[in-house]
Amino acid sequence: MRAKSTAWNVDQRLELALIKPTVIGNGLFTDESNAYGVEEEIMTPDQVKAIQDSFAKLKPISEQAAALFYGRLFEMAPAIKPIFRGDMKEQGRMLMAVLATVVHGLGNLESVLPAARALAKRHVGYGVKAADYAPVGAALLWTLERGLGEQWTPELAAAWGAAYNVLSEFMIGEAYGRIDAAA
Repeated sequence: MRAKSTAWNVDQRLELALIKPTVIGNGLFTDESNAYGVEEEIMTPDQVKAIQDSFAKLKPISEQAAALFYGRLFEMAPAIKPIFRGDMKEQGRMLMAVLATVVHGLGNLESVLPAARALAKRHVGYGVKAADYAPVGAALLWTLERGLGEQWTPELAAAWGAAYNVLSEFMIGEAYGRIDAAA
């Protein structure tokens, strides 16, 4: 786990989790439509690899990472806690399994979208609101930073933030319709 703080403060991490990146660097995203009719926002292969490599480093501490995530999420957004009524260790295992599926599918985002659509619609039934996605993203980045320690860099934070934004915006759109209408 992380002992020493980096130069990144909470506001910078939250900003990465909450903003919608449109163009970063030399063409991180494109404006083409994919088969799902959503704006295709493709990450660079280097960013995908960095996310996949960093997630693999969390595998040995996945149970602790899940506990950190939910602890931080409930601290940031206590109103979300009642949604989770079951065994939190099992919930943590499911979280890490879903993250693994998404992370491994980032190289072919369209392969992940059908599962993301189904997950988004299930979450509506659990009582999740569109606004709940922002604290989830912030808690995820916070957890990754703690789990990866000194290996957490601004570039890795930007890649994870971009990946989360692409997926969460797709899920919000699928579950609630247009993002603007869901807020």
